[in-house]
Amino acid sequence: MGKIISVANQKGGVGKTTSTINLSAALAQKGMKVLVVDCDPQGNATSGIGIEKKQVENSIYELIIDECKIEECIYSSPIENLKVIPSNVNLAGAEIELIGMNKKEYILKETLEAVKNDYDYIMIDCPPSLNILTVNALTASDAVLVPIQCEFYALEGLSQLIHTIDLVKARLNPELTIDGIVFTMYDGRTNLSIQVVENVKTNLQHHIYRTVIPRNVRLAEAPSYGMPICLYDPKSSGAEAYNKLAEEIIVRDKKRKRTRKTEQ
Repeated sequence: MGKIISVANQKGGVGKTTSTINLSAALAQKGMKVLVVDCDPQGNATSGIGIEKKQVENSIYELIIDECKIEECIYSSPIENLKVIPSNVNLAGAEIELIGMNKKEYILKETLEAVKNDYDYIMIDCPPSLNILTVNALTASDAVLVPIQCEFYALEGLSQLIHTIDLVKARLNPELTIDGIVFTMYDGRTNLSIQVVENVKTNLQHHIYRTVIPRNVRLAEAPSYGMPICLYDPKSSGAEAYNKLAEEIIVRDKKRKRTRKTEQ
């Protein structure tokens, strides 16, 4: 059975979509079957993987309001093993559409159940806000990956996100866990980046990935060409970092599965 991971942080500009795109692509290149679910009305994960969001017939919006089946809105990407449920500006109206719906927090969970066994990982790119779309993503997920930018206000708003995750866990999805925190836009030449990492490690009791994502020009350029970094510049420091992060996640998940089997 596949693992569903929400990439979430209500603070914008922390590398959330960049991490969704490039981590998913790295996992796919390592032989994992991956589905990216773009839950952000901006549709940046969709276009960043190379899909023209204005031309898709069915998107996550049509899926949420039950105008199409999930198989009808899964699109292939330029990378083998990587598929996408795209998003576009239509999704901005989803919150209004969901008002009055029964079990509206469970809509995404119920639709993803049909394909969960077809993938090793389903990665959900959440919008930069704690709205009903984010709640749907968290309710559908097994785990949350939280990107944090290496800047002075890194911890600002993080307590609110953790509170939301705890609420979803208590009321909607008891299996939800925080898989870990990944530092993005890291610059080892500055004292600030080093201090932020140490500060977060001191103040948070959650797993922090060893791999840090560097501030990298090629990483910033790749989305404008509709390519994950592994296609745009596979030898860049950004591509190497996401490869290492993918490897770290795969190794951790294999260890967890072995532990569960032993306990059973």
